[in-house]
Amino acid sequence: MSVSLLDNRVPAVLVRTDLNPFHHGTLGAVRSLGRAGVDVHLIADVGGSPVRRSRFVRQLHPPPLPGAAPADIARALLRVASQIARPGVLIPLDDASAVAVGRARAELAPAFLLPQQPGALAERVADKAELAAVCAAVGVPHPLTLVPDSAAEAAAMAWHLGLPAVAKWSRPWLLPADSDLRSTVVVRSARQARELYLRTEEAGCRLLLQSFLPAGPDLDWFCHGYVDRTGTVRGGGTGRKLHAWPRGAGLTAVGHWTPNAQVRALTDSVVGALGYRGIFDLDFRRCATTGDYHLLDFNPRPGAQFRLFTDTAGLDVVRAQHLDLTHRPLPEGVPRPERAFVVENYAPLSALRPAPAGRELAWHAPDDLAPGWAMWALWARHAVRRLPTRLRRLCARSEPDDTQARVVRQAVADAPQPQPQPQPGGSLTEGSLTNDEKANSC
Repeated sequence: MSVSLLDNRVPAVLVRTDLNPFHHGTLGAVRSLGRAGVDVHLIADVGGSPVRRSRFVRQLHPPPLPGAAPADIARALLRVASQIARPGVLIPLDDASAVAVGRARAELAPAFLLPQQPGALAERVADKAELAAVCAAVGVPHPLTLVPDSAAEAAAMAWHLGLPAVAKWSRPWLLPADSDLRSTVVVRSARQARELYLRTEEAGCRLLLQSFLPAGPDLDWFCHGYVDRTGTVRGGGTGRKLHAWPRGAGLTAVGHWTPNAQVRALTDSVVGALGYRGIFDLDFRRCATTGDYHLLDFNPRPGAQFRLFTDTAGLDVVRAQHLDLTHRPLPEGVPRPERAFVVENYAPLSALRPAPAGRELAWHAPDDLAPGWAMWALWARHAVRRLPTRLRRLCARSEPDDTQARVVRQAVADAPQPQPQPQPGGSLTEGSLTNDEKANSC
C-alpha cells in the first residue's frame, strides 16, 4: 500500500494490558501501521518482549498496572493523549482494553478517533455467557451453554451435557495474572466441574459449561474484518486454522486464507444484527456430525493472526480502521486465497515448508529483523524454564486417576439432572429440542 493513502499526520495509539511477551498480534499492528508511515504509540508492558525492538514503534508508554479497572485504563489513555497533543486512532489489542474503551467512549472521544460503537457492545460480545444469548437471538449456532449457580449444580450440568464438557470463565480478562486459572478447560469429570466452580470468587466472573465440539481437520475457522462508518465489512476474510497452540483448542499457529460462504454469512448476520462497528475476530468450529458452524468467540479487537488477510492493495483491518476514521478512501484490493500465516515459535517446521500462495511470518520480517532474533532468544529461555513443569505433567499423566470419568456423550439416568437453565436473555440456545437431545447434540 502506498504510504500516501494513509493520513500520516494522524498517529495510531495501540493499547494492550495483558502481560504475554509473545503476543505477535501487537507486533503485526505496529509493523502494519508503521510501514504505512503512521507514527505508532504503544501502551503495553513490552519490557521483556521482542515487540519493543521493532523499528516501527514511534514511542512506548507505560501501561496501567495488571488487573487495572476500566476507569484506570481510560485515565492512562488520556495521559498519553495529552502527551501526543493531537487526536490519534485508538486500537485496543486485548479484551480488557476493548471493554475499557467501550465503557469510557464518551470521555475518550475528544482525544481519540473511535468507531461509532455502542458503549456496552464490546463488553457484551466478549462475555462468553452473554455471547450465548446473542447467538440465540440472531439464530447463529452456538454450543449449548449452561450457567451453574452452585458447585453441585456445576457437577450435575457437566453430566447433563455429557463428558467431556467445556468449562469457560465468562470474562477471562478478569482472571488474575498470577493464577493458574485458564479461560477455557475441557472437564472430564463432574468433580472437576465442581472444583472449578468453587474458584468463582478468585476468577471474578461466572463459570459456564458448554457441550463439547471435538476438534478435527478442517473444523476450526475464523473470520476477521472491520465494519466501517456505513456498516460495511471491509478488509479481513475467512480462514482455516490448520494448527493450534495448544493443540486442538489454542491460538492459530498456522492459518490459511480460505473462502467460506457459510462462515461469512454467519459473521454478517451477527455483526449486522448487533450494529457492530470496528475491528472484530470471530472463531467458529464446525460440528462434524451436523455440519453446522458454531460461533465460539467474538473478539472485539484484532485477532493475533489478522495480517493473514492482507489483500493485493496492502489493506488489513488496522489499516482499514485508520483510513476509515480519517475519512480516507479504502483501496479495492483482491483477496489472496490460500495465503498462509505462521507463528514460528509454535510451528517451526511449517515456517520452513514452501508456501506457493505466499506466507507471512509472525516474527521474522526482512525490513524489521530485530524482533525475530529477540523472539528466539526469549523463547529458548522460556522453554528451559518450562521444562520441569512439563516433565511433572507427563509423569502425572502416567499415573492412574480414579477421579476421571470415561467419555460419556449422553446424560446418565441415575446422575442428578438439573432443570433446564435459561441463558442470559431468557432462552436455551437449542430451541425446542428436548433435554436429552440437547445433551447429545453438538
